[in-house]
Amino acid sequence: MRSSTSRPQGGAAPRPPGADSPRDISVQKKDLVAQALAEGFSAVRVTTPDAVPQAAARLAAFVAAGRHGQMGWMAERMNWRGDPAALWPEARAVIMLAEAYTPPHDPREDLARPGRGAVSVYAQGRDYHDIVKARLKRVGRWLIDRAGGEIKVFVDTAPVMEKPLAQAAGLGWQGKHTNLLSRALGNWFFLGAIFTTLPLLPDPPEAEHCGSCRACLDACPTDAFPAPFQLDARRCISYLTIEHRGPVDEGLRPLMGNRIYGCDDCLAACPWNKFAVAAGEMRYHGPHRAPLLEDLAVLDDAGFRARFAGSPIKRIGRDRMVRNVLYAMGNSGMARLRPLAQGLAEDADPAVRDAARWAAGRLAG
Repeated sequence: MRSSTSRPQGGAAPRPPGADSPRDISVQKKDLVAQALAEGFSAVRVTTPDAVPQAAARLAAFVAAGRHGQMGWMAERMNWRGDPAALWPEARAVIMLAEAYTPPHDPREDLARPGRGAVSVYAQGRDYHDIVKARLKRVGRWLIDRAGGEIKVFVDTAPVMEKPLAQAAGLGWQGKHTNLLSRALGNWFFLGAIFTTLPLLPDPPEAEHCGSCRACLDACPTDAFPAPFQLDARRCISYLTIEHRGPVDEGLRPLMGNRIYGCDDCLAACPWNKFAVAAGEMRYHGPHRAPLLEDLAVLDDAGFRARFAGSPIKRIGRDRMVRNVLYAMGNSGMARLRPLAQGLAEDADPAVRDAARWAAGRLAG
């Protein structure tokens, strides 16, 4: 679990007189918002740990339907994931923060470059976990120094359902693609959470503003949305390229195109992105946009780790990346890549072997 607990040395700092009054807490929250924006966050709102009572039942239904696929961690610690109050009973408020990573280009442009692999916008630069978490810690330390109390910070690898909490805090709403989107930010932003023992006043929740729009649903290449506001991860290209172990179903492989890490189609299609703000952190826009397939196919473990050091891509490992690259090769129609695919037909990893033979067969045709 990525978390951090902090407190002032020697225990919690003494509260100034009247610090628990609604007026003083409101002033404290106003200062908190200003500090978070100064640290580089795009928006900040506050909710309470018990603000999403419906989350547990929705998560249980999602898992019971098997839509989480191989993501066993979603079923584990469901009591924490479905009830933020159970994660840290002492917490009295949850500060939800958004940080924009809006791309300077339309990521769908890379889908028309068959000799290159399309990489999700969020993974083209430095690992957002490290950047966002460092910002959260600085904001949390400022809060402790200013008002006392304790904090824990989370960036999406802990059993915290950030999106329902963010909607409860008023940062945005979960759209029909199940991602969070905002009238002020579009949907290109990361979420971070600071749990605190301070009784901050909550903000009102955000309502849903999708209306009759189906742009995100219609954009999905694999029809991964059984219904609006529902996702079957087993058909989602982001899941297939990042979380799924072993061979991908052969019926889905042609639909993956040249996407080798994640998929941005539903995000890019959202009309609310006309209000997206520019990313303030240039490290998110790094060197991993649309690499050549032939460069990635020849990587060994050491080469993979060296190339993707400091990137979120490193978490999938060489074998899964090369498997994805081979699917993209098979979809490329570029016969000159066939010898490279054939050369991986005896790879040590069974999923890579299977993908290599599939790609070579497609390119032969």
